[in-house]
Amino acid sequence: MHISLSRLALILTLLLVILLSWYYIVFAMTMNMEPVTQWSIADIAILFCMWAIMMAGMMLPSAMPVILLVEQVNKKRKLRRASYTHTLFFVIGYLLIWGLYSAVITIIQYTLHHWALLSPMMSSANIAFSSAILLAAGIYQLTPLKQRCLQLCRSPLSVISSQWKEGKLGAILLGINHGQYCVGCCWILMAILFVTGVMNLKWILLLSLIVLVEKVLPYPEVASKLLGGALILLALSYWV
Repeated sequence: MHISLSRLALILTLLLVILLSWYYIVFAMTMNMEPVTQWSIADIAILFCMWAIMMAGMMLPSAMPVILLVEQVNKKRKLRRASYTHTLFFVIGYLLIWGLYSAVITIIQYTLHHWALLSPMMSSANIAFSSAILLAAGIYQLTPLKQRCLQLCRSPLSVISSQWKEGKLGAILLGINHGQYCVGCCWILMAILFVTGVMNLKWILLLSLIVLVEKVLPYPEVASKLLGGALILLALSYWV
């Protein structure tokens, strides 16, 4: 099967970003984020970088099919000599929306530390808080909004065809538009790390696999609702 050089270069670039992100998660994250009792601006900046890199490592693997779909559309446009913009600009837009999410969740985490709901080790210090996060995540899995975002995240062709714009800015905006559905699909799942520990490698890997299963494997609605039920039961188990 023939693969173009541009497609191969795109795949290799994405794999490099994913590998570097996971290298940071596995080997460097715990060294850069020591337990903090008094937060400074530098600590908050490092925390934001940690979330941004973590989101890139966790979300890009499940976004690969969509990115390659955009690359395929771009290739066809290039063959018929239509205007062409490199697919990496779509990826930049996708990562920008997750960067915005990282900024928001950084502020939330700082606030939770201020309220003593998180320990200096960045895990929940309150049973009621842990239960509330898991219950909210479980209920959200069952909502129409979750299912709609998941559907558009898995099958974005209608979004791509209706919102396609020419030029680099248009490609970035398209990436942002697609990314917002992915954020809508997964935002509360990432918040589970507040319960398990923001730097808990096992849960980072588990949540990455859950996101991948929801976006790639068949029967996503069934898997999503089963996960929702499991999270609700886990939340209730805190009070048994």
